[in-house]
Amino acid sequence: MARKAKTEGADSAENAGRLKQIALTYKMAKRSDPKVGLVVAGVGIVTFGVLLGVGFLIDHPVYLGILGFVLALLAMAIVFGRRAERAAFGQMEGQPGAAAAVLDRVGRGWTTTPAVAMNRSQDVVHRAVGKAGIVLVGEGNANRVKLLLAAEKKKMARILVDVPVHDFLVGNDEGQVPLRKLRTKMLKLPRILTGPQVTVANDRLRAMGDLMSNMPLPKGPMPKGMRMPRGGKMR
Repeated sequence: MARKAKTEGADSAENAGRLKQIALTYKMAKRSDPKVGLVVAGVGIVTFGVLLGVGFLIDHPVYLGILGFVLALLAMAIVFGRRAERAAFGQMEGQPGAAAAVLDRVGRGWTTTPAVAMNRSQDVVHRAVGKAGIVLVGEGNANRVKLLLAAEKKKMARILVDVPVHDFLVGNDEGQVPLRKLRTKMLKLPRILTGPQVTVANDRLRAMGDLMSNMPLPKGPMPKGMRMPRGGKMR
């Protein structure tokens, strides 16, 4: 009995935590997307109404009503998730370090190292290593970031000769990758390395060291107004 009560208590706490997380996500999304509640509710009502209407037409309103209710909840969850994700990216876009936060959420199999290169203007390059190879992601002024990316790409080519290096510049101009599409862009890259090869690549890069080993930086968006020490580019 004690074990059952303990299990029920843990399940109840977990459910409460999920509901709280959903509520916080909804509040965050509503700040950028005031109509998110109406849209999600509308999707649910329309989905349920269509299935229920079909049920009356074929003389099975109960069965189709239950199915419609389940599908309505599923449709609402999908729409809410997408709009919440869009709102989150909208709030992150333009903040220094936003690309690093996205890289941290790409998924399993990727090792992310933020701020492997940076200059005094806070233009920055982040690095992710996975089965697609090395991905360098730059954010900041396009002209300055291109120089950082080129230098870092050249360094990677010297250290890891057989590992492909991809580079992306985050932004909304031509030739750049919007922040909300960065994860999708990375997941579409062809996977050509094996697990052991990825491990070897990470070990070599770790041995090389980078900016993070000398200057600790918080994960996610970096605080505005942070000053870089004099001396030009840091790598």
